[in-house]
Amino acid sequence: MKLLAFELATEACSVALWNDGEVAERFELAPRRHAELALPWAEALLAEAGIARSQLDAIAVGRGPGAFTGVRLAIAVGQGIALALDRPLVPVSTLAVLAMRAAGPRVLAAIDARMGEVYLGAFERVDGYVRALSDEVLGAPGSVPVPEGEWHGVGTGFAAGEGALVQRLRGHSTSHLVHVDDTQLPHAADLACLAAVAFEQGGAVAADAVEPAYLRNNVALTLVEQRALRK
Repeated sequence: MKLLAFELATEACSVALWNDGEVAERFELAPRRHAELALPWAEALLAEAGIARSQLDAIAVGRGPGAFTGVRLAIAVGQGIALALDRPLVPVSTLAVLAMRAAGPRVLAAIDARMGEVYLGAFERVDGYVRALSDEVLGAPGSVPVPEGEWHGVGTGFAAGEGALVQRLRGHSTSHLVHVDDTQLPHAADLACLAAVAFEQGGAVAADAVEPAYLRNNVALTLVEQRALRK
């Protein structure tokens, strides 16, 4: 199976190619350069592997949560390629992609959502991959719901608010933070691995059926709301 993956939901720009179990990736901290880099990197990965676009079986995208612009860009790029090739999309949670960066059996993945909030998801590792244990949530790091048990923390959300989420977990009576790495960002290589499994399990969908996961109810005003404000 051959699959192209785009993870653009954070300040990291990342593109990967899954080629029958082998993964090649381009990754760079490149705020505001995602639109400039994503497609050229994809073309370069395909060229280096000697694979034509027509040989791809699917396109994978990090569906968020994350930065509004980055999530929309990843889905737009993925949809554009998928529709042009008549291929399906495999949407994967950006928090699940991030959770792959942690080594522990139970992982709390957190991304700094700005505006004094974090995106948080709980995962468990099964046969080297992660699966969600609960719904992803958005909230202030000092009050966001935290599940019970021992956890390995990963992601920039643990550094948000001067480490408020870390402090809360370490002072919690029923939850314990075994280890935390607050520098990690999601990688498209991990997205490709998760998407390959999802594809084999029937997780691919029509390109126009993919919806971004923003978690915030009002990320941007709709056109109707904008017109109402101008009246």
